[in-house]
Amino acid sequence: MVFYLRYYRVVLAMVFATEEINQIPEFLPNISLGFQIFDSCVSEKQALRGTLELLSGKKDPVPGYSCSTRPLVVGIIGETLSSLTIPMARVMGVLHYPQISHSASISTLSDKLQFPSFLRTLPGNTVQNIALAQLMGHFGWTWVGMVISDDDVGLQGGQQVKMLIEENGGCVAFMEKIHLRYPKEKVWRVFDVIRRHSVKVVIIHSAAPQVKLLLELLYDRNVTGKTWIFSAYFGISPGFLSHQTWRILNGTLGLKPYTNPISGFKDFLLQLHPGRFPGDIFLRHFWENTFSCRWLENKEVQAVEKEELVTQVVSCSGNETMDERHISLFELNDLSFTYHIYLAVHAFAYAVNTLINCIPGQGPFTNGTCSDNNNIQHWQILHYLKNLNFKTRSGHRIFFDENGDPPPSFDIINFRISENEEFQLYKVGNIDPRVPRDKEISISTSGILWSDGTSEVPRSVCSESCPPGQRKAPREGQPLCCFDCVLCSQGEISNETDEVKCMKCPDGQWPNERHDECIQKVVEFLSYEEPLGLLLSVSASTLTVLTAVILLVFIKYRATPIAKANNRGLSYLLLVALMLCFLCSFMFIGRPKKITCKLRQAVFGVIFTISVSAILTKTIIVVIAFKATNPNSAARKWMGFKRLCWIILLSCLLQILICVAWLLRSPPFPELNMKSYNEKIIFECNEGDTFFFYCMLGYMGLLATVSFIVAFLSRNLPGSFNEAKLITFSMLVFVSVWISFIPAYLSTRGKYMVAVEVFAILSSSAGLLGCIFFPKCYIILLRPSENIREHVTGNSSSLSKKRK
Repeated sequence: MVFYLRYYRVVLAMVFATEEINQIPEFLPNISLGFQIFDSCVSEKQALRGTLELLSGKKDPVPGYSCSTRPLVVGIIGETLSSLTIPMARVMGVLHYPQISHSASISTLSDKLQFPSFLRTLPGNTVQNIALAQLMGHFGWTWVGMVISDDDVGLQGGQQVKMLIEENGGCVAFMEKIHLRYPKEKVWRVFDVIRRHSVKVVIIHSAAPQVKLLLELLYDRNVTGKTWIFSAYFGISPGFLSHQTWRILNGTLGLKPYTNPISGFKDFLLQLHPGRFPGDIFLRHFWENTFSCRWLENKEVQAVEKEELVTQVVSCSGNETMDERHISLFELNDLSFTYHIYLAVHAFAYAVNTLINCIPGQGPFTNGTCSDNNNIQHWQILHYLKNLNFKTRSGHRIFFDENGDPPPSFDIINFRISENEEFQLYKVGNIDPRVPRDKEISISTSGILWSDGTSEVPRSVCSESCPPGQRKAPREGQPLCCFDCVLCSQGEISNETDEVKCMKCPDGQWPNERHDECIQKVVEFLSYEEPLGLLLSVSASTLTVLTAVILLVFIKYRATPIAKANNRGLSYLLLVALMLCFLCSFMFIGRPKKITCKLRQAVFGVIFTISVSAILTKTIIVVIAFKATNPNSAARKWMGFKRLCWIILLSCLLQILICVAWLLRSPPFPELNMKSYNEKIIFECNEGDTFFFYCMLGYMGLLATVSFIVAFLSRNLPGSFNEAKLITFSMLVFVSVWISFIPAYLSTRGKYMVAVEVFAILSSSAGLLGCIFFPKCYIILLRPSENIREHVTGNSSSLSKKRK
């Protein structure tokens, strides 16, 4: 016969509680508590038979009747297993007899419609399942396995734990069932799943006997690196498990119902002796196991006296005494279910005490009546039990809620094997769902010794956490806990770990390089402070000054033939227009403003049209000068400055109308462009209706093309200083610049688009200035001998006579 000391300790706690209550004089006066123990032998049939036998008072029970002359049965404590408690509770509920269980945790028993007379001192499974899921979340374990017992408690609890873990973002990689009656092949299969799987944390939601073989297999095959988490259903019973299995439990965690030390219980155990409790059959077995002796019957004593059995047995003398060595066998550092049966006895006692001390007129029954102390009914005791509220000697308050459950609280236990091979349990925290949500778990993580012998919390994840700046991308066909980390897309960030999706940055902001923070976009425009803007502004200033110098040179030498050639008034007008072309570049550089955005393109278009018109007029003058040689020719009348100004004004009129229509209908305006570039804001001038912009450029190009064609056709006219050649080359440069400008302008954005236009303005204007006026300045300043009428007109005979 196998003797489990843990189970016997529970019986002794009931005996101790009964004696303790009976020794309090003012408590239950003139009443002594007693008890009767029935062994269910882990059988539903036996459990029901014992229940009915106890209630009816007959060995052959009569359901619903009490045939005993003995004192009233106050109620029943038990059963230990939920599977046996349920049928008992159904019978007790029908008969309205109170029943208190010290270890049945299945949540079904909280249903008062099915089990109206059932109460328990142990928190129900629901609270425990929530506690297990919270424990996984507390340590960050998102990838766990489960082994559950193939019974109501395991199946129901396992499913609830799995659901709660998944609700908290975790995954259960596997959930394997186990049972004491499983053949070894089934246990091997469960073992193989655990051994092969990558999970580092495995929850055991089963009673210890169910998983004993599995734990032994894990030890025998040296399966290490796993952290085991045991539910309170496991029932910490080191004496039930082999010393080898202890190694598997070393450094793991478990839950157990909240307990307190039982004051005086240790002294009670030291006084144990078969002579003191002669009717306790369990005590005789305990004595034999503890002192390695045997209680012999009369015949066996005679045989010993004749020395027939001396070598086979050692007789228990009764002189053996209990000491600290023997007390350690009771493992008083963990009183789990022992403490709760102690509470159950006290609950019955307090209920009866409240009942007999009822004051008539203030009672809980009809018209304030109390019960008849000479005829106490079991349903009356049930009423008092349901409304019970008292404190134990250790200060633990006991009451039952509307479901018959006690205040939910669990201790977190760390299993350890000491250097001298002793199994030790250390309380490292507790879980109390009644406190605020962020304080439900109170645990000293540094006080835990894990299975690898360190205090570092093991990790159990399918995929490592995604840092800020990345999001989780689920792997196809795998649980949600298995994922890849993907960098957030452009314009999106994630600022927390393990984000499922990234969020867009608000307008005006953009992600940093790590995509974990939105930062203000850089506002970009072509400014004077940056090298490109500074270079263009210096170039524009230099070319403006150079043009002004050339204008002064022409004014100073205005009487010379070179200055007079092709109408010096047009030359002055062209130089001033070119000067304004260079200066209008400054309207494109710097922070865009309403006035500059509105006028810059129009000013640029009109000034350039004046320049090109002046060149076209110059070209016409060249043609007239050489074609209309007769002084009385009608064509020569067009060579007057006033008429030439009309030609220029008429040429510019269409451009002015285009610009006016542009400004009236859809004028340009300053704008913060957030779409062209993701990482910066372009502060630019929105050109409004671009149709007018391209019309302006097109008209200017048309004038330039006409000028180029006319000049090109007249390039071979006689004369050693034929300005048509200069105009032809200048217009070739001008047209080339603006033809290349269009694709360059369209392919750029922001400040570079502005820089392209400024460069086109400067280069085309510089081309006109250089090609038309540099050769003239060269003759005026460096070759004054050639600045004569004969050289300009190309009259070779006059020139040769003069040289002679």
